[in-house]
Amino acid sequence: MHEILIINTGGTFNKRYNPISGELEVDKEGQALKTLAEKWMHPFEVLNIIGKDSLEMTSHDRLELLATIHQSKQRKIIVIHGTDTMDVTAAYLADAEIEKQIVLTGAMVPFSIDPTEATANFASACTALQYLDENGIFVAMHGHIAPYEKMKKDRTKGVFIRLD
Repeated sequence: MHEILIINTGGTFNKRYNPISGELEVDKEGQALKTLAEKWMHPFEVLNIIGKDSLEMTSHDRLELLATIHQSKQRKIIVIHGTDTMDVTAAYLADAEIEKQIVLTGAMVPFSIDPTEATANFASACTALQYLDENGIFVAMHGHIAPYEKMKKDRTKGVFIRLD
């Protein structure tokens, strides 16, 4: 098995309740991924960068993500990303014509509140990387794994759907 790089950019996947402010905040240390990685039987390298809700991501943040991907030695990469602008980042990465296998995933419900969805989406991303043969940008969400342009967030239902 190949080592997988996990680039954690933030998003709802990583949010946790702050009892002082009473708000959900992005955990920039990535405790959710630390918890998952400790229990997984696969070698991971985890990089925590950006640490934002995806609605707050800028073009500079996407450039930082792209630079991190280019500098990595791994060819198989999972990007933990917020769901609101996952499509924007996926298209940005696709335009860069990266010769790697990249799977974006995230969660609609924070891992800290209910780990089920985040864990399932993460597991789907890991599985996809074990069986993908071609390079490209993919999305693994809600039981679907597909090239990014065939996945869409259905905002009325609160899930990702496959478009074919």
